[in-house]
Amino acid sequence: MNEQPIDPGVIELAGRVFDLARDGRTDDLTGYLDAGVPVNLTNDKGDTLLILAAYYGNPETVAALLARGADHSRVNDRGQTALAAAVFKQSSETVTHLLAAGADPDAGGPSARATAAFFELPAMTELLDTVH
Repeated sequence: MNEQPIDPGVIELAGRVFDLARDGRTDDLTGYLDAGVPVNLTNDKGDTLLILAAYYGNPETVAALLARGADHSRVNDRGQTALAAAVFKQSSETVTHLLAAGADPDAGGPSARATAAFFELPAMTELLDTVH
């Protein structure tokens, strides 16, 4: 195969989009998504925009990504899901959005449920238990 190098402008754009997810700049991010950036864009560590938005505690961004079809079941290279990231950060609003979208508390490794147990987060365990 003759692989072509990735255009530096594309790499720069992807970096900017990931930063928007991390920073919770929902309006700017959705502008890029609505213009054609893939909602399940994944970085070199397997993190999706949704995982980053969840990890950095941006429930509005998480809701916007889910509304545009972001796959809540994707795992990064460490086996983590967006739901496990939201549990770790103790973001009830983000966890609620993900559960409402159908995220599985037992998916991934460690799962969201295992994360809540390991870090002794009873409020998160209780929230996860409302689903199953």
